[in-house]
Amino acid sequence: MASRARFIDIHILQSVPFANLNRDDTDSVKTVLYGNALRTRVSSQCWKRATRMEFERLTGESTLRTRRIATAVAAELAGRGWPQELAERAAAHVAAAVGKFELAEEGDPKKAVPNRVVTNAMIYVPHIAVRELADLADEHRAVLEKAKDIVKKGDTKASVMPKDKVDAVLRSRNAVINLFGRMLAEVDRAGVDGAVQVAHAMTAHETDADLDYFTAVDDITSAWQDSTGSAHMGHAEFSAGTFYRYATIDLDELTGNLAGSTTDVQRLLADFLTAFTLAVPQAKKNSTAPHTLPHLVHLAVRADRPVSYAAAFEQPVRPTAAHSGNAAPSVQALTGYADATAAFLGTRALLARAWTSPEIKDLPGEAKDALGARADCLDALITSITHSALAVPAEGVPA
Repeated sequence: MASRARFIDIHILQSVPFANLNRDDTDSVKTVLYGNALRTRVSSQCWKRATRMEFERLTGESTLRTRRIATAVAAELAGRGWPQELAERAAAHVAAAVGKFELAEEGDPKKAVPNRVVTNAMIYVPHIAVRELADLADEHRAVLEKAKDIVKKGDTKASVMPKDKVDAVLRSRNAVINLFGRMLAEVDRAGVDGAVQVAHAMTAHETDADLDYFTAVDDITSAWQDSTGSAHMGHAEFSAGTFYRYATIDLDELTGNLAGSTTDVQRLLADFLTAFTLAVPQAKKNSTAPHTLPHLVHLAVRADRPVSYAAAFEQPVRPTAAHSGNAAPSVQALTGYADATAAFLGTRALLARAWTSPEIKDLPGEAKDALGARADCLDALITSITHSALAVPAEGVPA
């Protein structure tokens, strides 16, 4: 009996120049101490959000994650011709029907401003849910016209909207939520376990952060030369390096999330793999433009469990006599570890594997076949792997 595909592992090596893709609370580069060496790190949440934005662009299915659902519903109702005051009151009642809420502090706290209602937790819904919530308000307009403004914080019984119908809208899902999951404790049965797991990206080698001192010139001062000094000065932290990035897709989890859906599974997988491969976090993009492509992309279909190759870099790579940079030694470390992993676990559960690169034509060393065959381009790699993953389908997933 053939093994059934369960996971698609994604391994990426990507060199990023002078940048700060993900800052901490002090605007410093995020780091991790691994193998007794300090590495630059980009959090999984950061790269996952960049991936989600790209995935939404590719699929045309967008989501909204916000505490200010009332603001969105009020704008939708105003666009339908509702008086602004009534639109805001109705939207506040919609938001209050979700559960516990607060009143935003902007504006005059003594004045009844219904649009100040914000939910305690962020709502995460398909973007079309805003329209559906506005439709509910349309249905109950007569009641809302007679309702009072919501001005008391946390009064969960204040809403005149039917909670069951509001909750039904908040439980709605699309491809984005089915893939990435959703945490929404305020609404029963609204939670969705994500089918995607994403690791924090880290450099394969030791890194040091660089401080960039900068000044801003006052154009009039410069032109008239009537004063000295800059209009502003400061510093920012940056680093550069070759990152190892890893994610995995649980096909069984995805199958369960898509139950009853007409989603094209192969297209969904292809769009996610493309999005994760090409997405780059946008922090400080205007001053660093770190829009590089991956140096190498390796995909593997497994029947047993996901396998990260992060341990390949526990001993940080270093430039060699043959290669003065970090990318080539990183490829060699990744390939060697993949070969060792296959020898340790065997290849029975490794149903398919392949790789591609914009510049590497052949892998180095004795383990040159450890990543499988080379695909001519990213699209060919993704098509080959998704075909392999769905050839022996997971339960309920059509081949």
